[in-house]
Amino acid sequence: MKINRSEMQWTRPPREYTIAEDRVEIITEPHTDLWQRTYYHFRNDNAPALQLTCGEEYFSFSFRTDFDSQTRFDQSGVILYLNSDNWLKASVEYENERIARLGSVVTNNGYSDWASVDVDASVKTMWFRLSRRGQDFCIENSEDGVHYKQMRICHLFAAEKEVAFGIYACSPEEGSFKASFSQMELTECKWAAHDGQPPDEE
Repeated sequence: MKINRSEMQWTRPPREYTIAEDRVEIITEPHTDLWQRTYYHFRNDNAPALQLTCGEEYFSFSFRTDFDSQTRFDQSGVILYLNSDNWLKASVEYENERIARLGSVVTNNGYSDWASVDVDASVKTMWFRLSRRGQDFCIENSEDGVHYKQMRICHLFAAEKEVAFGIYACSPEEGSFKASFSQMELTECKWAAHDGQPPDEE
């Protein structure tokens, strides 16, 4: 199911953006970021996000992002933002002329963590897919929009009922770039239930 852009709402709208029938474009502003405490000992909570709210316990959200990032930490990707202390994101984050970080951040109760792998800095297009099964989430990425690779399985304690999720882009340092988002879809959950060891009785 294609997403109706009019049903999506901004969390901190950027100064410059375009919402068209087939894509959303964001021009990032310097010193916009999302991070809570861990390692860096600062709290940044001002990146723009365009999100859809959904109460379904099982779904998958996917899209393509194209980006012209050129400054350290410039990033573009998927987000599920509940509040400043509880959220997750995944993106391609520019590091230098050689590498970028394909990574994910999960923030529970005001503390962030970051898991990443290095990819070539020439990567300027990526597909992301976020799937929900209750309070558990799976983040995947794809280079062609067909074959997805698992990045992370995580739990969000605050994701009890409705959640808001969508797209984001930001420039934590002096950067500014255009991030484009297209082919956004909301579908049945494509993250299959586990078929191995049965769950424990609680």
